[in-house]
Amino acid sequence: MTRTAPEKSRAARRRLGLAATVSALAFICGLAIAGPASAADYSKAADTVAGSQIYLHEGAQGTPRFDPDVAQTLGHDVSGHQGPIDWGQARDAGAQFTYVKATEGTGFVSPQYSQQYDGAHNAGIIRGAYHFARPDVSGGAQQADYFIAHGGGWRRDGMTLPGALDIEYNPYGDACYGKSQADMTAWIADFARRYLATQRRSAVIYTSTSWWKLCTGNTDRFGDTNPLWLARYAAQIGELPAGWDKQSIWQFARGGTLPGDQNYYNGPMNRVQALARG
Repeated sequence: MTRTAPEKSRAARRRLGLAATVSALAFICGLAIAGPASAADYSKAADTVAGSQIYLHEGAQGTPRFDPDVAQTLGHDVSGHQGPIDWGQARDAGAQFTYVKATEGTGFVSPQYSQQYDGAHNAGIIRGAYHFARPDVSGGAQQADYFIAHGGGWRRDGMTLPGALDIEYNPYGDACYGKSQADMTAWIADFARRYLATQRRSAVIYTSTSWWKLCTGNTDRFGDTNPLWLARYAAQIGELPAGWDKQSIWQFARGGTLPGDQNYYNGPMNRVQALARG
């Protein structure tokens, strides 16, 4: 039987309607199978602190030995893992500077940040904030913005160190956060550029030489622009990542006379003050 033009038009509309229904059902079924997009995992954020993963992967190789002819300034770093800090006691025990964990990724702020950061300042200790990098959850610039918005900014008060980017082994999976060496280098550069652009200070980079080699290919891109805070629990500082001819800070032990991790600034107190003043 030959169909009229109106009949053909109605048939075509029915076919289109059926196709749309099938497509919609397929989409709904796909959502049911795939489920909603999973949120970033921050389940370990309270315990992922500067060096926690470096110690886990690299361990400790001995008690540090220091050259008595080279001035070193004692400091430490803390996080929510340590809870509230008695800053007067820390000062009396020799703390002259400190770094405090502020943020992780774009979804975690340390619950102890204010007590630790402001408390150090009130005790007369030069302090700075650090950000635990999560290149797996968002971009470098986005994380720099999050860090700055939640306490990582620099202040022109002579008592605030520039913010530090803690970039180390991934506590949630692949050591390099699933990134190639080139992509990791670009991510760090993205963070560093944004921090410099907004704060007019270069962020400190915290890392270990082994991680830097593994995940950036030992890039020398940052040695002339960003101070190095090196983690190595050994008798000597050892090899530095490419590009740096010296470290600004050495995190040399996971515990000691001060709360949290133990650090030495590579120079006398007036060099710490100079870094704070910018």
